[in-house]
Amino acid sequence: MQAQLEHANFTVSDPQATAAWLCEIFGWHIRWQGPAMQTGHTVHVGTDSGYLALFSPGTPDAGAQSSYQTVGGLNHVAVTVPDLTEAEARVKRAGFSPKNHADYEPGKRFYFHDHDGIEFEVVSYAA
Repeated sequence: MQAQLEHANFTVSDPQATAAWLCEIFGWHIRWQGPAMQTGHTVHVGTDSGYLALFSPGTPDAGAQSSYQTVGGLNHVAVTVPDLTEAEARVKRAGFSPKNHADYEPGKRFYFHDHDGIEFEVVSYAA
């Protein structure tokens, strides 16, 4: 038996706004949204086989430390795309700044931070 990742759940300041740009950049769709614990709201956005659960308790606390220095911290979310150039253009149109471009086996990639400081890695394994 081999397990498959179904979803990751993390806190954002505005689940609807984050879901909107994720749909715009990556071609995803909203799978579900509704009330969540602590009088919060959650939006599930992704594909039919996997998604990100975007949670907000209403008034989230701002993170104080780098996730790379915090045990249990979210370091980045990686997404594969068929066309890295097109994905980078979409990231820029959404108002984000791509950085840390790298070309090493087995693929090419870049990173960007969203409005909540969450780092995304965009990678393509296309030849």
